[in-house]
Amino acid sequence: MKASTFLAHLAADKHMQPRIAHVAHLPRHAARYARLSRTLHPKLLKALGARGIEKFYTHQAHAIDLVRAGHAVLIATGTASGKTLCYNVPVLDAILRDTRTRALYLFPTKALAQDQADELRQLTKETGHWRPDTKQSVSGLQALMATYDGDTPADERATIRHHANIVLTNPDMLSVGILPNHHLWQTFLRHLRFVVLDEAHAYRGVFGSQVACVLRRLLRLCAQYGSQPQLILCSATIANPDEHAQRLTGRAVNIISDDGAPRGAKEFVLWNPPLVERARTRRSSAQRYSATSEGALLFAAMVSAGVRTLAFTRTRRAAETILNDARERLRRDQPQLADSIRAYRAGYRADERRAVEQALFNGQLRGVVATNALELGVDIGSLDATLLVGYPGSIASLWQQAGRAGRGTNDTLTIMIAEDNPLDQFFISYPDALFAQPIEHALIHPDNPYVLAKQLPCAAFESPLTNADEALFGAGFVDAMIALERADIVRYADDQWTYQGDAQYPAQHVSLRSASARSVKIVLERQRSVVIEEIDAATATLRAHDGAIYLSQGETYLITRLDLRAGMAYARVVDAAYVTEPRVANSVHIAHVRHARKVGAARAYLGAVRVSERVVGYRRRPIGGDDKLVDVDLDYPPQTFETVALWWDIPIATLRAVERARRDVQGSLHAVEHGCASLLPLFAMCDRTDIGALSTLNHADTGKPQIFLYDAHEGGIGISEKGFAILESLWRAALARIEQCGCADGCPSCIQSARCGSNNERLDKQGAIVLLGSLLK
Repeated sequence: MKASTFLAHLAADKHMQPRIAHVAHLPRHAARYARLSRTLHPKLLKALGARGIEKFYTHQAHAIDLVRAGHAVLIATGTASGKTLCYNVPVLDAILRDTRTRALYLFPTKALAQDQADELRQLTKETGHWRPDTKQSVSGLQALMATYDGDTPADERATIRHHANIVLTNPDMLSVGILPNHHLWQTFLRHLRFVVLDEAHAYRGVFGSQVACVLRRLLRLCAQYGSQPQLILCSATIANPDEHAQRLTGRAVNIISDDGAPRGAKEFVLWNPPLVERARTRRSSAQRYSATSEGALLFAAMVSAGVRTLAFTRTRRAAETILNDARERLRRDQPQLADSIRAYRAGYRADERRAVEQALFNGQLRGVVATNALELGVDIGSLDATLLVGYPGSIASLWQQAGRAGRGTNDTLTIMIAEDNPLDQFFISYPDALFAQPIEHALIHPDNPYVLAKQLPCAAFESPLTNADEALFGAGFVDAMIALERADIVRYADDQWTYQGDAQYPAQHVSLRSASARSVKIVLERQRSVVIEEIDAATATLRAHDGAIYLSQGETYLITRLDLRAGMAYARVVDAAYVTEPRVANSVHIAHVRHARKVGAARAYLGAVRVSERVVGYRRRPIGGDDKLVDVDLDYPPQTFETVALWWDIPIATLRAVERARRDVQGSLHAVEHGCASLLPLFAMCDRTDIGALSTLNHADTGKPQIFLYDAHEGGIGISEKGFAILESLWRAALARIEQCGCADGCPSCIQSARCGSNNERLDKQGAIVLLGSLLK
């Protein structure tokens, strides 16, 4: 059955039709081609022709021409638009013309680097001169490529350093394995002509800020070895490609966003689960059926109808739940199809994942339910539909997942099932926010003082720093160097700073996922040498408290014990049927105001603050449709950190308007705080847990009623700056969501917050509407 026919069947079903909140028709686009300004090397033309590539889409031709002319570029086009050729073609062409040419390919994960290595092997082997073994000599095409990461055998590393033309790795390995040992990479760095940064939109927040500094360390060493590599970035569509590329690399780039790849028509459905009947729930507010149960229902129906489907979930447990429930439905109605669906997630062995990929590619499977492990990179052939169980967290990820269906001009279907939270429900009420121009900004803060405090010692170890490096590392350089001098980590003499810290080399102690100088390692309970992740100590009680369910790379862990003094959180793999949501009590002290401006009827501020957060407990929320919630109390010491916040005054006229409406002023402030914090991710590519919030009738520093939103990371990562710039739009979005929600007194879809330290006590929905309306006058 065609995807469009299946959608028509859903629309005709009296039980299903009310769940269809919106249908967007995205029209077909024909391919547009362009010629290169000059021909490629004959051997590369032969290799491309062997793979059926005889002409280039407009964006590919534009990118290849610019790169061959020596320009830096960022290609921001859709999924499956052929961005890989935009860098492989000019890089291979350059290598064929000068075999000394070197290129460094950076990918966010080891898995993606391995997938792209396979693609590169397929392209280069067509010349007849490709060899997979690094120890053999070659003639003709000299493009010896190799992945270089923690799994690379020690006896192959020297060969790769000296002979590989293309090295594929990840930022972590670049930081800890390559740059501190740059003297071993002299030949490679001296001839390094291209640096490719794939999935550039993934480098945001703390991770992106750290990677930006790692790139500056790389470019600094290249200059010392006499090379100035070109930058080639590939990204999903974001709202600020120029700004993001500039902050990430420290250089201006040419933006290529005019996508010439063909696209089939797509029907994009927003699906809203029905409300649970009040008799079935103990809560007075509205509650919807779970997105997971709706996902199993739809997935089984699509497979039954012959619609080849890839379903995305945010957790391993949700993936397994949907698979099991869908199989039960199929065994009951069409038992011959029960084995035609599989799951795909982290935790499977590499050979198991490859088997699923091949079965999907070859058409042996009708459906796969996956975590975001299948969002990027892997070629899985042509599918009819994608099913997104919950908004995936960013519009960039949404289009990456939706774009996994179809190939070329095939028509496809995407269904996104909304969860019961303010952001998902906002899209149900205002679908144009998904289908208009992207509204998200990728945010990084490379001169965050806490990031620089970790990265500058690494740079000084690699080569002494001088005053000239301030231009490279940004405005925080001077203060960071003063602090490092005082801590005896660097020493200033002869107009340069040299590293003199205790570590053999400092990069081995720097996590790219953490901004804080203090960190907590999440390790396996029974294999403590296995580090799952490293997180900020300041946010450890929030993310890895006792009893927390912790998600990493699609795997689910239970935190059995958090030891703050040792800097360790012990975890074990579990098959949990619930998620956990911490409850937080906090306070905010204003250090100084950086900017102030009038917004609507209020005055807003952006500045440095000191935050004290204390996790007072957590809530277990079942993944399925069960309404049973379990609250657990915790007693942790407060965690204090410095960050960036935005806040605004509540004018006297606004307070009087709330009082005249006979609403609770404190409850109104509290509801607005929750509403704004939940929707700020609309404008910034961040998670709700990256944002802290506070409302008060009488703030200790100002004596006024105020609402604060702050970056939940030391030093800030740019979220508050973005919120300050678009505050009026944020108020409008929050007001629209609260007004549109059909509940009477407030619910998880509008003003209730899972993180609320007071268990969502004293929330006034109608008062919030009055307050926001007054602010916007």
